Amino acid sequence: MSHEPIEKIKGLPENAYTELREGEEYQPVMPPNKAVPEVTTWSVVWGLIMAIIFSAAAAYLGLKIGQVFEAAIPIAIIAVGLSTLAKRKGALGENVIIQSIGASSGVIVAGAIFTLPALYILNLEAQFYQVFLSSLFGGILGILFLIPFRKYFVADMHGKFPFPEATATTEVLVSGEKGGKQARLLVISGLIGGIYDFIIATFGWWSEVVTTRVIPAGEALAAKAKLVFKLNVGAAVMGIGYIIGLKYTAIIAAGSFVGWFVIIPIINYFAPGLTEAVGSNITLTVGQMSAEQIFSNYVRPIGIGGIAMAGVIGIIRSSGIIRKAFGLAVSELTGKHSAIPKEELRTRRDLPMSIIAGGILLTTILLLVFFYFGVVHNITHALIALGIVMVIAFLFTTVAANAIAIVGTNPVSGMTLMTLIITSLVMASAGLSGTSGMVAALIIGGVVCTALSMAGGFITDLKIGYWLGSSPYKQQTWKFLGTFVSAATVGGVIILLNKTYGFTGKDALVAPQANAMAAVIEPMMSGKPAPWALYAAGAFLSLILTMIGVPALAFSLGMFIPLQLNTPLLAGGIIAHIVSTRSKDEVLNRARKERGTLIASGFIAGGALMGVVSALLRFGGINYVNAEWFESHSAEILGFIMFLILCGYLIWESLRAKADD
Repeated sequence: MSHEPIEKIKGLPENAYTELREGEEYQPVMPPNKAVPEVTTWSVVWGLIMAIIFSAAAAYLGLKIGQVFEAAIPIAIIAVGLSTLAKRKGALGENVIIQSIGASSGVIVAGAIFTLPALYILNLEAQFYQVFLSSLFGGILGILFLIPFRKYFVADMHGKFPFPEATATTEVLVSGEKGGKQARLLVISGLIGGIYDFIIATFGWWSEVVTTRVIPAGEALAAKAKLVFKLNVGAAVMGIGYIIGLKYTAIIAAGSFVGWFVIIPIINYFAPGLTEAVGSNITLTVGQMSAEQIFSNYVRPIGIGGIAMAGVIGIIRSSGIIRKAFGLAVSELTGKHSAIPKEELRTRRDLPMSIIAGGILLTTILLLVFFYFGVVHNITHALIALGIVMVIAFLFTTVAANAIAIVGTNPVSGMTLMTLIITSLVMASAGLSGTSGMVAALIIGGVVCTALSMAGGFITDLKIGYWLGSSPYKQQTWKFLGTFVSAATVGGVIILLNKTYGFTGKDALVAPQANAMAAVIEPMMSGKPAPWALYAAGAFLSLILTMIGVPALAFSLGMFIPLQLNTPLLAGGIIAHIVSTRSKDEVLNRARKERGTLIASGFIAGGALMGVVSALLRFGGINYVNAEWFESHSAEILGFIMFLILCGYLIWESLRAKADD
């Protein structure tokens, strides 16, 4: 098929982010009736290189702060830069493929690092082939299960879902194709964010986390009332908050604030009367615990229950979509519905349902072989493991896609925790417990987690392709290759980071999700009780929130993620609100918001890339952090000042936008 030249790109159509009126159609940037360069040697090779590089970047950030960013944004920035340097004309379609292949890294790594480091935390052995195959099969299932829902999420719900990550990536790709000042701004903000986070990680000039313990009154409040406020001052986390926006960062922060400023003080109020440890597997009395320990033992399980119930509510609400997709699949396979009409535009074509069904069948067989020979060595246990993976991965696919479409944050860790609880209960009742049960449950959790992570991440790629006019079937086909390369890389990445930092001990990587998995699974597989009452409290809280119209998923996510990671998200969301509402001119407000999106995207990309460089330097024994200074109150105060300067820069630079930008 010959490639026809397309007109100079002026930007996204005016109705790209708004709901369509009756009879109105969305016309993407690249004309659907013309063939454009997409899958080329250039785009595939660079996509695979990005997949390898960003596997390391996503693993480092995810294990360090517990938030795995969508790699699509920084990869899109780099793709634009490369095509500009190479003077490639009409490279938009190629850049979409580069980011789609490369973005496999973040989602595959998330699936692995949220679960498999728990094997190290529990002093169990994680073999390379187990990490590789669980990531690979999970990623493939995520792609195959999501494809039937593509049309609903990206086309039918046009303008109804904000898609924050996809919006930012699309803006990057379009501005890159247009060139000029916007591309320069991305580079500058990337350097600022990268150098800022690099100084923290490698030189430790200022503290990464600021707390109210920095002043005497805050120290007294933390000790007596267990009231403490925390803020991570990293550029990348604040950038993520800007892109999510005020509405959802406020809801996430509200969940966090209820946990830290309501539940923890209430529990502490009863501490004088509690002379024994209360709760499952808890050895300290409440009076002996710090605010952080009360959070881990009592608040976080409530968040887990809330996320699980929010997931169930999401499945119930999505039941109509699931039935519709299933019905279309059956009718296509039985020949009642033509697979691909000849006149179908390339922008509407998905992989044929016969390939999807065949792929699911083949993956099912290979998964059974993997579980039998590589994990449980018992056919009954292997069949049970397979059943758990297939049912949960399929049902939660729409929940993951929905979360990304609305919040831009995929709560895979919460859904995976629920998977681990179910797996542990089922496996233990089937006679598999103890050490072998823990290994099996974590690997099963790894497959499910990767599938859900892929489903959420891939819907971002497909939405980007929809806005710009890519061919969905090409994105879907080449996503499998990106998944294979990322899965092969992730095993080495986890081993490297385990040897560099470790997951247990004083200076270990935080790995919050993996620690939560270990905390949930160890008692259940050792015959100890689980905190069911706290899970139930979270579940009922989600139901109440749903009844009053508050997004339960975002709120519960806030209760689950540590406070210091939610506060910079809120700061970013507040800045996004400030810059987009200062003027009475809506066009100017939109220009300012978009300029801020580019800067925030630069912070995320720069912070992630320099985080990897810092990790490699530390692996090589190069580390200039003075621990005594880094943990001092003076370093915290300086960190807070630097964070304010960073926020001030984002506001100032965003407000410089002009209406004609």
